[in-house]
Amino acid sequence: MTFSDIFKSSFLENVTSVSAFDMVLAMILAFAIGLFIFLIYKKTYSGVMYSSSFGVTLVALTMITTFVILAVTSNVVLSLGMVGALSIVRFRTAIKEPLDIAFLFWAIAAGIVLAAGLIPLAVFGSVIIGIIILLFANRKEAAEPYIVVIRCDGAESEKKAFEFLSGKTKKCVVKSKTARKGSVEVNAEIRLTDDNTDFINELSELSGVESAVLVSYNGDYMG
Repeated sequence: MTFSDIFKSSFLENVTSVSAFDMVLAMILAFAIGLFIFLIYKKTYSGVMYSSSFGVTLVALTMITTFVILAVTSNVVLSLGMVGALSIVRFRTAIKEPLDIAFLFWAIAAGIVLAAGLIPLAVFGSVIIGIIILLFANRKEAAEPYIVVIRCDGAESEKKAFEFLSGKTKKCVVKSKTARKGSVEVNAEIRLTDDNTDFINELSELSGVESAVLVSYNGDYMG
């Protein structure tokens, strides 16, 4: 084997399989679309604790997917090996919000479509998806749900408490009830007629009511 034969290897021949212009353009567009996905995620996030690292992951995932697909589309043999290599990868990070799964698939799909050269589809599709998520994720119910925890000394005081709640709220539904000797604790979902929560003070002053707690409920619930 001569010195020139070394530089005729298939490894070096792959250097020019993807042009420098294509690489730069694809990575710039991937960064722009990933940043757009990140901004939509930040705008629509409604969970308890916002994770900035997940937003950065969306940008990185779009760019990583783009250059992987660029490599796959440039070499058929490489694409078969890439499928085998990626099949052994396992991700064990728990997804806490259902909408986060949509953002992950969005980032991956945008990178795949972009690297395939379908730039208009990647841009137009991302804009449409972003608008739809903004419209539906930020849509709030007219009356936000609350949970009221009432502790009273018996069935009679419980009845009075719920009669009072029914007159002050639009909806009052019992979610759970715990009865002990000389004490009853009830959790009820309510919908307020307005933003005034002073009724909880009046509720706690009713005869037989030991305590009344009002909690804002931001989780999943049935309308």
